[in-house]
Amino acid sequence: MKPFTYERAKSPQEAAAKAAAKPGAKFIAGGTNLLDLMKLQIETPTHLIDVNDLGLDKIEEADGGLRIGALVLNTDLAADQRVRKDYGVLSRALLAGASGQLRNKATTAGNLLQRTRCPYFYDTNLPCNKRKPGSGCGALGGYSRQLAVIGTSDACIATHPSDMAVAMRVLDAQVETIDPKGAKRSIPIADFHRLPGDTPQVETALAPGEFITAVTLPAPVGGRHIYRKVRDRASYAFALISVAAVVQEDGSGAIAVGGVAHKPWRVAAADAALVNGAKAASGQLLAGAKTRPDNAFKVPLVERTIAAALAEAKA
Repeated sequence: MKPFTYERAKSPQEAAAKAAAKPGAKFIAGGTNLLDLMKLQIETPTHLIDVNDLGLDKIEEADGGLRIGALVLNTDLAADQRVRKDYGVLSRALLAGASGQLRNKATTAGNLLQRTRCPYFYDTNLPCNKRKPGSGCGALGGYSRQLAVIGTSDACIATHPSDMAVAMRVLDAQVETIDPKGAKRSIPIADFHRLPGDTPQVETALAPGEFITAVTLPAPVGGRHIYRKVRDRASYAFALISVAAVVQEDGSGAIAVGGVAHKPWRVAAADAALVNGAKAASGQLLAGAKTRPDNAFKVPLVERTIAAALAEAKA
């Protein structure tokens, strides 16, 4: 781990201003992803800004929905009775992620900002445009079983690892932020994570120094909330495929998929096709998919996992 300086922020705006003023600065809360990357020297921040004491750890009712503070722990969010009752897909997604120990430290904002688990990103001996822009993507001609099949580019085929973000996507969450000058904005979760394009190192819509203060959920829409995660072992593993679905009594609903793209993947045409079954919905979701020999299995697996979610919703 490389040397760094450290300080505690006293307000969200101060945290944003300090980050903007110091190139190479990073925010730290639970540190469940950042500290691992620092130990491997994949992340080498020159300055850490501790944001744990900013009072952003509450879940409050707002505008008919919920406002979730950026520092709400994953464990607390999954256990909240309002989340369990009205946003069950979110609670289930959180409980499917990581381990109990990690959920006790991981925060809402940190979960959204966690970085890919692509093996080429983690191996500093191999080329990775996300880790070192312009170095190439070793995964393109390498082992791609865990990697993306849609929304990829010639620069990157990594996937976003978050379970929570997939549920947030199907719920149409909004990400609230503050910038170094105190200006606030709300970013639709659909626009928050970016596709790789030619700049896979730029992973979100956040501007330099911009700080997440909360995530808001709209008023509950009812229906059956399903989260299904397919992985190599029963726990403490990232998704090969995950499906977050909210299904109404007439079979209509919304669906988002993880494990297939650089961001949680949702397509309006797939939502519209959901009433016609898994094959119709998955066909719309993965239209234009670009597979490789190691990950071609993901296309039929998406259809089967959606079918299982729909069957569960009808049970």
